[in-house]
Amino acid sequence: MQDIKLAQHIAQTIAAEIGADPSQAKAAIALLDEGASVPFIARYRKEATGGLDDTQLRNLEVRLTYLRELEDRRAAVLASIQEQGKLTDELRSEIAGADTKSRLEDLYLPYKPKRRTRAQIAREAGLEPLADGLLSDPSLDPQVFAAGFVDADKGVADTKAALEGARAILMERWGEDAALVGELRQWLAETGVIRACVVEGKEAEGAKYRDYFDHAESLAKIPSHRLLALFRARREEFLFLELDPGSDAEAGHQYAEGRVAYNAGIADKGRVADRWLLDACRLTWRAKLHMHLLLDLFNQAREKAEAEAIAVFGDNLKDLLLAAPAGPKTVLGLDPGIRTGCKIAVVDATGKLVATETIYPHEPRRQWEQSLQTLKHLCAKHNVELIAIGNGTASRETDKLAGEVIAACANPRLQKVVVSEAGASVYSASEFAAKEFPELDVSLRGAVSIARRLQDPLAELVKIEPKAIGVGQYQHDVDQYRLAKALDARVEDCVNAVGVFVNTASAALLSRVSGLSPSVAENIVRHRDENGPFKRRKELLKVPRLGDKTFEQCAGFLRIADGDEPLDASAVHPEAYPVVERIVSAADRPIKALLGDGSYLRSLKPEQFTDDKFGVPTVRDILRELEKPGRDPRPEFKAARFAEGVEDIKDLREGMILEGVVSNVAAFGAFVDIGVHQDGLIHISALSDTFVKDPRDVVKAGDIVKVKVLEVDVPRKRIALTRRLDDATGPARPEERAPRRDGQGAGPRRDNGNRGGAGRGSNTGSRPGVSSAPANNALADAFARARRGG
Repeated sequence: MQDIKLAQHIAQTIAAEIGADPSQAKAAIALLDEGASVPFIARYRKEATGGLDDTQLRNLEVRLTYLRELEDRRAAVLASIQEQGKLTDELRSEIAGADTKSRLEDLYLPYKPKRRTRAQIAREAGLEPLADGLLSDPSLDPQVFAAGFVDADKGVADTKAALEGARAILMERWGEDAALVGELRQWLAETGVIRACVVEGKEAEGAKYRDYFDHAESLAKIPSHRLLALFRARREEFLFLELDPGSDAEAGHQYAEGRVAYNAGIADKGRVADRWLLDACRLTWRAKLHMHLLLDLFNQAREKAEAEAIAVFGDNLKDLLLAAPAGPKTVLGLDPGIRTGCKIAVVDATGKLVATETIYPHEPRRQWEQSLQTLKHLCAKHNVELIAIGNGTASRETDKLAGEVIAACANPRLQKVVVSEAGASVYSASEFAAKEFPELDVSLRGAVSIARRLQDPLAELVKIEPKAIGVGQYQHDVDQYRLAKALDARVEDCVNAVGVFVNTASAALLSRVSGLSPSVAENIVRHRDENGPFKRRKELLKVPRLGDKTFEQCAGFLRIADGDEPLDASAVHPEAYPVVERIVSAADRPIKALLGDGSYLRSLKPEQFTDDKFGVPTVRDILRELEKPGRDPRPEFKAARFAEGVEDIKDLREGMILEGVVSNVAAFGAFVDIGVHQDGLIHISALSDTFVKDPRDVVKAGDIVKVKVLEVDVPRKRIALTRRLDDATGPARPEERAPRRDGQGAGPRRDNGNRGGAGRGSNTGSRPGVSSAPANNALADAFARARRGG
């Protein structure tokens, strides 16, 4: 009965948070507990959950984990206090009502087993009556009253020692008062100012953080990327961080001391012990509570900042994974290089590797004409339709070479596209790549990856650990388990939103399908290799370790093109085929004639085809799927055209209007690849003519945008861009400058390394007494690492 009530409470709590009915949350929780995946529940169990979408279900999943951990901890706390014989009805009620882990730990603090404290030693020495006596009767003279507690045998040598012990008892008592701690935590969270100062002697070494050498900002309002920058600087021992109780620190400290005194019933009424008691209140705040709450609030702020950084990474990853695929076309992948040459890999329309080569068009060999002929020959021999050029070192020089190849070829369909090579080197050296191409040189595997990611970004990028794709900010500063879990969830959602053709998919892609583990995915590929392509979805049940439950979870997301059953190429789940049979019967037409007939299908009423298992939501989805079977939710493929003659940052001029590709979106703006080896930055304030709260509201990774060059700083490799094409150019005002990149290498970039830029303007106003610190030089590290995914 208790477990049932607890489950109902959790369901009600989550439902209120995600804007759903408790019955919806309860049904979703039950499905998750049965092993169902979020994509499966979102698409195929709408009747059970009342149509909860994947975002609601992901939030539910996260909160469910938190609340269950909270309940486990609550049970452990109750058991511990019960074992101590100190669990009163009032305390039990307070613990039962604790709705956060912080509140629960506040209540447990006085009972939490700990090492012997000064207060415990004082109690053992018999000094608690001294503390209680002075607290209850401040008219007592502390020196006189304490004299009666001096006992050398108990370690109390004199009145000073006695009073210090009594004070330690009171400080511990007040410092563990859950109500007081909770009140002061909330107050400090709202009014606290995080202050940074440079560690003496580290000014030169920590120059990249110099704008934080004397910095103050509201803890409640500081942006996540700036907070993570401060924490990184502290970890690297360049900065000291403090949390002051307000812009007037001393006034704040005095207020907090007053709250401790008020809570203890202490006031200065001129009695002989009042000053001693108030001094104890002062030390309770300054020596105990302030530091405790500083650590607590810093941890909370870090968790919140990490959650935002992880969300930014997840959003960018989703945009990249769902980028438009070029489709089944023969692609020549070019991985640019200088000394080591440009690596070439040609893949056919199915992604099969058909040719490799290495050319040396650049320094030091300068075999331009020979390289041109090699490329021309490969394009003609394999009827290449697209040339994919990695955006790393020498990409624009190689892009120029590709342009000459296109001009020399008599193929009007041949195009060149610059492709992000983020993570290509990680894939090249991976175990998966070694299995896929055991005989192929590591350097050539990168060219294969570049070619394939143009054909289908999703299918290729799933082979790379999400963290290595490099579209996040401060990814190495956040909890790695939480990051990996969140990114894996994003990849799973993307793969299942698109669907997977089971007869051509790699094991890496299949392993991301709902219900399929890596081992079962390998079994599917092995079965396919040994027995030929699957003709029907039901044949998947012949795969080792793929049972009925796994089939239920995965079948709807797996597609079979040109199979025996037309519906197997759609997102209609096999369990719902009887519904389609009723639709076909009512239409009196064969299924193949019905597929794609939008005008007829839209004329049907879903209510006609429901039954006890499948309601209107599912039937509506089925009709929509029959209208466009196997539709791909990704946008149509198109490529940005970089300006001819603009190949290096030195070629840029203020006022130029260029086309580029959004390569990364951060909390402070968007990075854009304009083809000069150095991404420019559109600061958040320059993304739109209207106020922008979140850059992703207006741009996302992969978008093709038109930008204007505002400012170019060649020595520091900074490029300021704007989407407002009528913006004036020229140096930004000092308070509007974007981060510098001091301390970052200026060498060739690879896997989104060493790219950054400058922005202008701040989207926020300043606050009296607190530095507004818009994107500025001290955020150099933020920009550099955001581009690298670090």
